[in-house]
Amino acid sequence: MTDTNEINSNKELSIEQRDKLLRTLKDRFEKNMNRHNNLEWNKVQVRLEANPEKLWSLNEMERTGGEPDAVGYDKESNKYIFFDCSAESPKGRRSICYDREAMNFRKEHKPENNAMDMASDMGIELLTEEQYRELQKLGKFDMKTSSWVKTPEKIRKLGGAIFCDRRYDTVFVYHNGAESYYGARGFRGVLRA
Repeated sequence: MTDTNEINSNKELSIEQRDKLLRTLKDRFEKNMNRHNNLEWNKVQVRLEANPEKLWSLNEMERTGGEPDAVGYDKESNKYIFFDCSAESPKGRRSICYDREAMNFRKEHKPENNAMDMASDMGIELLTEEQYRELQKLGKFDMKTSSWVKTPEKIRKLGGAIFCDRRYDTVFVYHNGAESYYGARGFRGVLRA
């Protein structure tokens, strides 16, 4: 089974791009210490520098407006966890349906892309509903937008997909036809490095 976070080694950043991204990530890390109480930036940076393909994926998250940040460390897999932490669903990933099957289902007015393919191309995965709820414990996200989340197979087989947002100081989970897309709906990703 292929890990969706494994991508081609030719997807590497230039030294300038790498240095700029690491500065951006460090600044964000230091400004949002509530997101990673027990993490040390120096250890995170060493891990990232040793994994150029993960840096490339983080750069894709950044380039599309996700504002990725380290939000945890998984002892079992020995990996740091990054979530998109932009206030609203990333601008560069909106107006997309859920997956390729849904995109192909549309007869007209097809979106330019879909969440599952975009995430795969970026070397990341969509947040699950549980991860989305964890993100919301770190701040208030998607107050005006919504984000597709990884949909259980049972729902997807019936043509649906789920998305989340935050309204009235509450996290809501909704459903829609997987082929639907809206200007205010994108997706948030997770990367393990």
